Amino acid sequence: MAGRQVRVFNATRDTVLAERASLADSFWTRGRGLLGRSSLPPGEGLVIVPAQAVHCIGMSFPIDVIHVCRDGRVVRVVPNLRPYRFGPFVWGSHYVVELPAGAALTTLTQPGDQLELAEL
Repeated sequence: MAGRQVRVFNATRDTVLAERASLADSFWTRGRGLLGRSSLPPGEGLVIVPAQAVHCIGMSFPIDVIHVCRDGRVVRVVPNLRPYRFGPFVWGSHYVVELPAGAALTTLTQPGDQLELAEL
């Protein structure tokens, strides 16, 4: 994944969700997303801004999707979104963080948690 990189930190749980997450904040990078990848290694992710919904059409692996409002508060966690599925439309979501399946559970991330993005 090319482009700007950010670190995604859960300040509520004092855990790192992604050491390196690509920032998809243009028409082209949002449209491409994770398409064409065979996996998403632990410690990596994708932050899509803006986004209120995502899909896994054309993907070959499941992901966790964390919906976050403008102030960084988690509004919804969608664990293990499988290939060729649509995620829910989430009102109030400003951006999403896509992570390897299981990352949300491992870090105990849940609605109400406060996330921070730090550009690398």
